[in-house]
Amino acid sequence: MLPSLPKPSRMRRGLFLAFAGLVFPTFLTAQGLVTSPRPPTRPVQPVAEQVPQVPLAAVLPDAQQTAAVGILRSVRPQAHPIPWPPGSGTETQAVPATQDAPPVADEPTLSDQTPKKKEKKSKKGSVCGDPSIKGEKLARLKSSVKGCGVEAPVRVTSIDGIRLSQPATIDCDTAIALKAWIRDGLRPAMGQREVVELSIAAHYICRPRNNVKGQKISEHGRGKAIDIAGFVFADGSSWTVANDYNRQIRKAHKAACGIFGTTLGPGSDGYHEDHLHFDTASYRSGPYCR
Repeated sequence: MLPSLPKPSRMRRGLFLAFAGLVFPTFLTAQGLVTSPRPPTRPVQPVAEQVPQVPLAAVLPDAQQTAAVGILRSVRPQAHPIPWPPGSGTETQAVPATQDAPPVADEPTLSDQTPKKKEKKSKKGSVCGDPSIKGEKLARLKSSVKGCGVEAPVRVTSIDGIRLSQPATIDCDTAIALKAWIRDGLRPAMGQREVVELSIAAHYICRPRNNVKGQKISEHGRGKAIDIAGFVFADGSSWTVANDYNRQIRKAHKAACGIFGTTLGPGSDGYHEDHLHFDTASYRSGPYCR
C-alpha cells in the first residue's frame, strides 16, 4: 500500500482553485465549481403618478361636485407610451401629459376694425354733416349787388357717389335736396343705367332771373339753385337734356317736384330748353313745377 499523502490545507486549496479558474475556466464551470455570469437587470420602469382622489362629497355641496370633478380631470396627468430604451420600440414608459395652454382671447380682426375705418374714411372731405356729400366749406360770400351772397356756402364735388362735372357752389339745403333727388328720383327713373356724373351747367352766380335785366335776383345768386344739362353713365355713354329729353329724363325731372321748391325744364318758359333747373326757394302756394 502506498503511504497516504497529507491533505492540503484550505489555503492551498483556495490558491489552486483561483489559479485553475484563470487557466481552465471551462473545466471549473463543468465541475460546478464556478457559475456563469448573470445578465444585468434592466432598470425598474417608473409608473405614472396618479392624482389621489379627493373625497368631494365630504368637502363640497352636491351642486358643486360636478364642476370640481371636471377641474380635477383637466389637470390630471395622462400616460402616453414612449419607447424604452429610446429607439427599442419594445417597452413603454408612462410620462405625464403636458397640460394644454389656457385659451387666449381673440384679438380684433381686420374685419372687426374695417367698419370703423370705413366710417372715418367716408367722413373725410364731407360737408353739410353728411358723409355722402363731398366737398369743402367756403367763407361767407358777399356781393355789392343787393340780394346776392351766401351765408354758409360749400363747394360740392360729388353727392352719394355721383361726381359733378364741375364743383358747384351752393348752400347745404340745396346740396341735401340734390342728394334726396338722386336717391328717390334720378336712380329710380334711370333703372338699370348707372349714373356716374352730372353735367353741371350753372350754380352760384349773381345775376337776375333768366339773365333778364330788371328781373329779381335769381336763386343762383343766393346759392340755392343748380342747373343740370346732362348725365354720364358707367358704360361711358351720356344723355343731354338738349338732345335726349327722353322718357327717363322726363321722369327724373318730374320726381324733383316737391324735393325742390322750383323745377323747370324743356317746355316750361323757353329759358330752360337745354337743362333742368332746381332750386330750394320757398313759396306760400307750394312747389312751382314746370
